[in-house]
Amino acid sequence: MPLIQPDPTFYPSAREAMLAPREELAYVALLDASGGDRPDGLATIDLADGSIVDVHDMPVPGDELHHFGWNVCSAALCPYAPHPHVERRYLIVPGLRSSRIHVFDVKGDPRHPKLVKTIEPETLFEKTGYSRPHTVHCGTDAIYVSALGDVAGEAPGGVFTLDHETFEPTGRWESERGPQRLHYDFWWHLGHDTMITSEWGTPNQIEAGPSLDLLVAREYGHRLHVWDLAKRRHLQEIDLGDQHQMALELRPSHDPTKTYGFVNTVINVEDLSANIFTWYLEDGVWKARKTITIPAEPADPALLPEPLKQFGAVPPLVTDISLTLDDRILLLSAWGTGELKAYDVSDPFAPRETGSIRIGGIARRDAHPAAPGRALNGGPQIVEASRDGRRVYFTNSLYRSWDDVFYPDGISGWMAKVDVADDGSISLDPAFFVDFAADGRRAHQIRLQGGDSSSDSYCFP
Repeated sequence: MPLIQPDPTFYPSAREAMLAPREELAYVALLDASGGDRPDGLATIDLADGSIVDVHDMPVPGDELHHFGWNVCSAALCPYAPHPHVERRYLIVPGLRSSRIHVFDVKGDPRHPKLVKTIEPETLFEKTGYSRPHTVHCGTDAIYVSALGDVAGEAPGGVFTLDHETFEPTGRWESERGPQRLHYDFWWHLGHDTMITSEWGTPNQIEAGPSLDLLVAREYGHRLHVWDLAKRRHLQEIDLGDQHQMALELRPSHDPTKTYGFVNTVINVEDLSANIFTWYLEDGVWKARKTITIPAEPADPALLPEPLKQFGAVPPLVTDISLTLDDRILLLSAWGTGELKAYDVSDPFAPRETGSIRIGGIARRDAHPAAPGRALNGGPQIVEASRDGRRVYFTNSLYRSWDDVFYPDGISGWMAKVDVADDGSISLDPAFFVDFAADGRRAHQIRLQGGDSSSDSYCFP
């Protein structure tokens, strides 16, 4: 009888995952910016030279591909819910605007993913009551997907699950929602049976672009929610302060014995700063503390888009963060100012900046060494670190309608890379620059072959 061997890309701990072979390929979502008849695409990038080796177009236009993820990951090795027979084989790719979900098989030919299943929006609506699927995480018992709203584009948003084998929606995850209404990201502390969720806004609040009225009224999300992961029950709400609008990406510690993590808030309506909060468990109560503030930068109003001219400043707009697997370096993408920043967060309550690079930006338009003299639009947005924490890849598009407000001249898609030194400093790789200008679509989510810093969760320290 043959032995069942777990997928070799599964690791019981983040420490062991850091010893994994170097990533060879990246998968990148390409977004149609025309709003016309062209579909989005899934690009395969050879990371040895930055070449585009394949682009698979979606079957129909209008998806706005977003935060896709793997069907399974290292969580499959958790002792209470082992699935040693499953493989990290499929990419689950949600369309945020269409509510359609695509499933790609990368096993036969990783350089050329094959579309094997599409879940139509009507199926999602019927089985979950949710719409606008956003983020995919592989759990111990199912594939978890966040959704920004209900079928009408209003609250509540939440989490639904897909079957590991068939990929069919199995229903809403929440059994007792409590006060939670807005939704964005989610992740968990598996060792403590706890889920954390964050807030952006309803689909009807975000799909037309950012609203100054909603910002001034402080109506975007600004809370974290704590859940009992097994009972699917809301436990606690943490208000970060309504001035801190749009609480987005959640990055818990990879060590399952720890009970802290980081979340970014995009804009403080009182001073245009962006902020990082550290959440933590203390005496049985979950709390959050502001630990990083990135101020707005003065700029010539003539260089600013209309909503920012009155302020004479560029907000950092920290829209994504990535935590290395050793829980040591936190990367922040300041999409507005065109900066990627690195912090040593060995002490999660006292981050220390270790480096920064500049590329793009609303007012600066800094060039890349591989494209000297070319004013780049967009800025570091999606950011993803390799398993060993030595390489960080990033792309420059946020969301079509929001791109068009902050970069009204349009965004030409690109992907770049920084290298991380022993001391946490970062340097732009002068030779790595993936230019999607010829394709004409914008680059968003990145996934690395075999896993990356935000794809897996672990049950062992």
